[in-house]
Amino acid sequence: MSKPLEGIRVLDLTNVLAGPFCCHQLAHLGADVIKVEAVGRGDLARQLGADPELNAVGMGVSFLAQNAGKKSVTVNLKHARGRALFLRLVKTADVVVENFRPGVMDRLEVGYEVLKDLKPDLVYCAISGFGQDGPWVHRPAYDQIIQGASGVMSITGDSESAPLRVGYPVADTVGGMTAAFAIAAALNSSPRGSFIDVSMLESVLATMGWVVSNHLIAGVEPSANGNENITSAPSGAFRAGEGLINIAANKDEQWVLLAAHLRLSHLCEDPAYATREMRKRNRLALKAELESVLETRPARDWAKELNRIGVPAGAVLTVPEILEMPQIADRGFLCEFENVPGVGRDIQVATTGIKIDGEAPTTDAPPPLLGEHNVQIWGELGLSEDELNNLKKDGAV
Repeated sequence: MSKPLEGIRVLDLTNVLAGPFCCHQLAHLGADVIKVEAVGRGDLARQLGADPELNAVGMGVSFLAQNAGKKSVTVNLKHARGRALFLRLVKTADVVVENFRPGVMDRLEVGYEVLKDLKPDLVYCAISGFGQDGPWVHRPAYDQIIQGASGVMSITGDSESAPLRVGYPVADTVGGMTAAFAIAAALNSSPRGSFIDVSMLESVLATMGWVVSNHLIAGVEPSANGNENITSAPSGAFRAGEGLINIAANKDEQWVLLAAHLRLSHLCEDPAYATREMRKRNRLALKAELESVLETRPARDWAKELNRIGVPAGAVLTVPEILEMPQIADRGFLCEFENVPGVGRDIQVATTGIKIDGEAPTTDAPPPLLGEHNVQIWGELGLSEDELNNLKKDGAV
């Protein structure tokens, strides 16, 4: 398949998650992503993950998850010769992505003002917790810090458990996805060349548009409602046999179909459930009525039947369960790499969730070893093996 970003070179100076996840999207879409890593240690994610043995060899699961298809070079940006080498590499690039704290790249003398003089059409993307200006600009930021600051935790869980952390690093991931979207847009600009400031905090708030708008426009105080969809009823998670089932009978006709299928049509005549607003007001009593029937059979059986009659429903699955489902396993969402160097076994990683002309874009290359492409990339700049060895001895690469 033709990949949209084929021929685009991206320098990935990022660490851990938001930045690497951004460049992960770009790599699968065909960009030539060169991961520029610190000498001797590389991306901190190389030491993170649930497999201590992989962490010890610098191929942690956290690294493997978002670095397939990238090349890795090492360079010491604090070393004059290393910095000069990096600037030569920038001249060959279309995009630079970094997620250092604001000001770090300038202190290293490789900030945007320096780089755009070398490469006026460069797309430079800086990802940070709070953006490049404002009173919080110098605050340290990690995913959970942003989750808390954004209000996400305050609306996650229920009245007893909130505030509660979302079960995956949603702020890092949303920040990375926002950056990838902005970069793709900037590459389509004419003339090309721009500075992109991605705030993880604002990226997360942007995805909370429904909650934010209900507060700003309707004056509704955001609250934690657990598994209940407060915009409609019956809509949420219900106890069934062998687990939970999500049901979204958001339209009046869906409510009527649901009640009939559960042999509870008499509830449609009850004034307490006559309208959407009344069902919302009496949602807990209605939920108890529905669960008295739903608990008699497995959630997956109910889901099949309800979907068949036009009532949106789905069993609540675990991560392993959904990954084994044909809907995921057979659509090319996961890509597999055999006997990955540094790992010593086959691995599977998630891709993008995109299909283009019926095909899922992916990459053929596994996540790289630290500095695996030093000879190739620095050689392309004209460095001989002796020069490279000299730089290495000098601590520049």
